[in-house]
Amino acid sequence: MHDNEVVAVGPEPLAFEDVVRVARYNAPVRLTDDAIAEMAASRGRIEELAEGDTPAYGVSTGFGALATRHIDPSLRARLQRSLVRSHAAGSGPEVETEVTRAMMLLRLRTLASGHTGVRPATARVLESLLNAKITPVVHEYGSLGCSGDLAPLSHVALTIMGEGVVRDAYGRIRQAGEALKECGIEPVELAAKEGLALINGTDGMLGMLVLALGDLTRLLRTADITAAMSVEALLGTDYVFAADLQALRPHPGQAAAAANMRALLAGSGVMASHRDGSCTRVQDAYSLRCAPQVAGAARDTMAHAATVASRELASAIDNPVVLADGRVESNGNFHGAPVAYVLDFLAIAVADLASISERRTDRMLDVARSHGLPAFLADDPGVDSGHMIAQYTQAAVVSELKRLAAPASVDSIPSSAMQEDHVSMGWSAGRKLRRAVDGLTRVLAVELLTAARALDLRRPHEPAPGTGAVVRALREAVAGPGPDRFLAPEIEAAVQLVADGTVVNAAESAVGALA
Repeated sequence: MHDNEVVAVGPEPLAFEDVVRVARYNAPVRLTDDAIAEMAASRGRIEELAEGDTPAYGVSTGFGALATRHIDPSLRARLQRSLVRSHAAGSGPEVETEVTRAMMLLRLRTLASGHTGVRPATARVLESLLNAKITPVVHEYGSLGCSGDLAPLSHVALTIMGEGVVRDAYGRIRQAGEALKECGIEPVELAAKEGLALINGTDGMLGMLVLALGDLTRLLRTADITAAMSVEALLGTDYVFAADLQALRPHPGQAAAAANMRALLAGSGVMASHRDGSCTRVQDAYSLRCAPQVAGAARDTMAHAATVASRELASAIDNPVVLADGRVESNGNFHGAPVAYVLDFLAIAVADLASISERRTDRMLDVARSHGLPAFLADDPGVDSGHMIAQYTQAAVVSELKRLAAPASVDSIPSSAMQEDHVSMGWSAGRKLRRAVDGLTRVLAVELLTAARALDLRRPHEPAPGTGAVVRALREAVAGPGPDRFLAPEIEAAVQLVADGTVVNAAESAVGALA
């Protein structure tokens, strides 16, 4: 990933990878010449409306339930300023820098579409903030997901005006005006409609969706790896993952997961050791046998979510919008329902993927079901507890994930004197999905630790090249079986290896690219 390469921001949709690069890795951005031309053209139409006598929402009127009031031209700069100040009403913990940067980038892309009527100079300030790594402080609470992410985006718009609180490039909390001055960025006095255009979008929830899709791509491959390790460690069979069996139920995600597991288990000495006719089991438990069906359904859910995200990345969300023929029209495109639904859907898939992982872990710890492994994989069961409480931790996370799977998007609470009488809660869906993604990372890390320990205890039988490469990568950070040790740091080390892609990279070094 080339994080120093400039991301061009124009009227065209951004790529998922570019959103991640700017949000997470601070890649610089540049408004294209086409973007500047489109913005200049649509700005001309807004200025015509501002000078005319016909009321235009957000240009010469108030906002929301106050849209019936005509605003005198002498008060319109104050109108925009007041809008941003009053809407920057977030509360609670600060959201992650990568979420705010994603939101800033996606808003910049919408401005660059030429459908918002913002002056190029105003968009340039947002571009400069991203490049200077100045990040407005945005809070957990404030967005109802309609009209878009008003409060979070208002904290960004406040920074463009040189007001509010930011983090600078070094992560220090600063007054916005001071941080902008230090970087040579001139704040903007917002003109007609600009305040509205800066805050009326689904950019926060969309940014969280795109970031989650990137993380889940890695975690789904990791889930196939840890499932394969568990099947191997529990003396299961890989015959059920055969391509012809999987083809009888032609879901693409299932086929991909099964193919990964076949590749990871190919050449396993552990599996060969119980293919001598001595095994009397007819079939494995569901958590082993059905791993591709569950991980595959999660993949297909993610594919649907990615389709929605792609459409949203191609959208110009604002109200009103400037159309190609010069008309300025009100609309309801800011409603977050499409994004909210898939954010919730992904949280359901994440919870189920974690649930099946926890069941495999528990099976390796139980002498009644582990087929010869010591109780809790302990060095001296009774004196040592092994991974007993690691599974408790995993179970606690799984329980939390089930709560996070309750959808936010089925809720609605009316606001703005019943003008905004149905809202999406998409921002809330995004916030809980981020917590769910973190939880899944931790659950898979515990399965990784447990399955690797179990495979070590199966020696002298050798694991497959794919799973063996993962065990070796883990052993560079975490020691193998032995008497009880302080376990929390080992769990955190495994979490880091899952999160930074080390686990996937190790597997792919042995078996090639995973689906």
